[in-house]
Amino acid sequence: MPSSPPLHSAPPWWKFGHVWLVIAGPVIVIIAGFVTLWIAISKPDPVVAEDYYRQGIEINKTLENPEKSWAPALKGRNHAATPAQDQPR
Repeated sequence: MPSSPPLHSAPPWWKFGHVWLVIAGPVIVIIAGFVTLWIAISKPDPVVAEDYYRQGIEINKTLENPEKSWAPALKGRNHAATPAQDQPR
């Protein structure tokens, strides 16, 4: 009877590099999620101004009033960006 070759025991799973490569991705994502959570909790976004509605009304009044309007600045900016041949004469 022929003798069977000796059975080699496989090394444990943690000795294979590919296993660590597969495990590393999800572990890094979990750590990044906790870091993001910590940043979000420790540094909250600033709250909108308490009188945001009044400030919006003030801006609308300024835009309606031609003396205080930004229209001249916008018109000048647009003319400065327009090529000379296309500017009105």
